[in-house]
Amino acid sequence: MTLTPCPQLGQIRASRAKVAQTLCPVKGFAFHRVALCLAWNPAILIAVKRRCIVATLLLGAVLSSAQDDTMSIDEVIQSADQWAKENLDEETLRALQEVDRAKVKQFFSDLQKQFDGEYVLDLASLNDTAKAILPLLEGYEETQPYAAWLKAQLDYLDVADQFRRTTPPPKTEPGLPPKPIPNPAPKAERALWDKQLADRPWPEAAKPYVSRLKPIFTGQKVPPELVWIAEVESSFDPRARSPVGAVGLFQLMPATAKRYGLRTWPLDHRLRPDDSARAAAKYLEYLHGHFKDWRLALAAYNAGEGTVQNLLQRHKARTFDAIATHLPAETQMFVPRVEATLARREGVKLGQLRTPSG
Repeated sequence: MTLTPCPQLGQIRASRAKVAQTLCPVKGFAFHRVALCLAWNPAILIAVKRRCIVATLLLGAVLSSAQDDTMSIDEVIQSADQWAKENLDEETLRALQEVDRAKVKQFFSDLQKQFDGEYVLDLASLNDTAKAILPLLEGYEETQPYAAWLKAQLDYLDVADQFRRTTPPPKTEPGLPPKPIPNPAPKAERALWDKQLADRPWPEAAKPYVSRLKPIFTGQKVPPELVWIAEVESSFDPRARSPVGAVGLFQLMPATAKRYGLRTWPLDHRLRPDDSARAAAKYLEYLHGHFKDWRLALAAYNAGEGTVQNLLQRHKARTFDAIATHLPAETQMFVPRVEATLARREGVKLGQLRTPSG
């Protein structure tokens, strides 16, 4: 088959080159290459037109890596896109209608507040809102990474709602404000999470990853069954991005990613399943070595090792169950959710996990 050249191709190339020169009149290959990438990328070009100051920052940021001439054009384009996604949250949300954008921002703020709060049952109030917000996020390419993240959080809200409906309110005392409903005991949490996931089929999104990532965990001397943390964190969607900046299958925060050798700029290595898995496994291996207990290690993976260590010291405790109801609400549910997921997918309990030898 013979392909007929597009008669306008030369004009298109010349036009884009002119745009590149307009964006970046400074002489030098690195500068011109970055500007040319912006000209080829309409989304970034629109952002440049909207905010000149943002364009200046963007060009400067990309330049720092573009000075290495081994980077390909595609890599520089991806770098610019990634910088925009990480630093222009307002631009990302701008795809939504004005009213919808306000709803999404308020919801994310409320959800993070409840995740960080102490009371699990408070999350129940956001269950219906989350289900209404999700289609809005799924409807635009720019917000789909947030939608992927939110999908993985819906179980938390549903389980909190189940607890709310089955837990009697505390007795009120005359003249005193009503007391918050106490947190479920760890044993009750584990039982409800087992029930929640009892009939959950193997996720289609997990099929390309589980057998591929298990050897990475084994290589870091971490039980390979723990790859299922990715189902809890991201539903095995590597695009998943939380509003607070965690990214990828294992929802690594930027500081954790850098701690274990991943770059977040110019290319975000957290979006690479293998690299993300290796960093997550290294972090889990460190946490288990520090706490000598998988429940505590998982709690620290979610809430931070400092949070867990401080609670252990404050309550003179040695186990997860002894501090569970004092942890952030998300963490109180994260640990039993991982346990229930391992039981459903691998038929093992945390206490049965074995550290790979060799």
